Amino acid sequence: MDHFQLKDGVLHAEDVSLRRIAEEVGTPVYIYSRATLARHARVFRDALGALDNPHIAFAVKANPNLAVLRILASEGYGADVVSGGELTRALKAGMKPEDIVFSGVGKTHAELLQGLEAGIGQFNIESEEEGYELAAIAQRHGKRAACALRVNPDVDARTHEKISTGKSENKFGVPLDRAADIFARLAREDGLEMRGVAVHIGSQLSTLEPLETAFGKVGALIEELRAAGCSVTHADLGGGLGVPYKAGEQLPSPAEYGAMVARVTKDWGVRLMFEPGRVIAGNAGVLLTRVIRAKRSGNGPPFVVVDAAMNDLARPAMYGAWHDFDAVQPTGDRMTAHIVGPICETGDTFAMDRECDALVAGDLAVFRTAGAYGATMASSYNSRGFVAETLVDGDRYAVVADRIAADAIMDAERVPDWLT
Repeated sequence: MDHFQLKDGVLHAEDVSLRRIAEEVGTPVYIYSRATLARHARVFRDALGALDNPHIAFAVKANPNLAVLRILASEGYGADVVSGGELTRALKAGMKPEDIVFSGVGKTHAELLQGLEAGIGQFNIESEEEGYELAAIAQRHGKRAACALRVNPDVDARTHEKISTGKSENKFGVPLDRAADIFARLAREDGLEMRGVAVHIGSQLSTLEPLETAFGKVGALIEELRAAGCSVTHADLGGGLGVPYKAGEQLPSPAEYGAMVARVTKDWGVRLMFEPGRVIAGNAGVLLTRVIRAKRSGNGPPFVVVDAAMNDLARPAMYGAWHDFDAVQPTGDRMTAHIVGPICETGDTFAMDRECDALVAGDLAVFRTAGAYGATMASSYNSRGFVAETLVDGDRYAVVADRIAADAIMDAERVPDWLT
């Protein structure tokens, strides 16, 4: 459920008309619903109610906006971060250091030190080499880093290949058949407190079967580690639960996910950790856009050219992803159209042969389910600048990220004297 609904024939975010936001902020613009974010955070937490004190850390990469993170911090969420920048954001938004998990396959020396100095709760170690480097840094600074070893279970998540992270050919984690030996060696390092294992096989999973398979392998690894004399007190099960991008699409619910986790892990004797991202933020946001014009080309459907583009919402160009496309003030008339942006790339295409609300120049429309992996993946390609972001709370809204114009970006560029 989300809080983007028609009221008196006009699409609203909670109690704020999207037409009002377009008039006052301009388009394109991201719009997030506080009520939806809070509801999804609570639904996911409640789905894990059968577990003993689970740790939930929002995957900051899904939506790093400070206002979004502040809402989730108020709901008791920690943060799963994959860069020093995300760590800084999480702390600024009010996440407690001890509730922050630092994941990511390429943590630099500076980022490892940053996490240590911040006193974060856990590093998810991606390789034996990273573990030794972190141990050395920790020892030099008189610290001990709490760590989980990320394993690669070689499980196909059955999602898009670019967001699959648990197959043997993917860059993440250590091979499962080597994990016990690597864990034991790292556990002997004075700078490390090896306390658990971690797994994450991909994003936007549409079935629970791959997750259950991966978790079964993790459970067997925990038994192997304990039989070898290693202490295992934590298990990070990652995120990846999918959300419906198409109206009427049925995916596993958080409740079904929670029931599966409780069943599979009932004998593990660990504190379970989770890193939801898309399932919390995805349906909590839309990208509001305005039609520039409709263009005929040949005998096929018209091209509806909107002012949002692939630099604002990259998922369709990058993954061939689907986003429902709806008029802000539908008339009841329908059309079939190609929905495209203004960028000088054929890839700047949101949908082909899409049946949608009838639209003409000047009409407003939204790309739904844009609250995750939307603004965070934006670029300034074609010197278009960066889109604004807004947050709605009941009958009020605020701009939570300013629109950054192309000339502001150019202010950071320099032409050397010897070119003038």
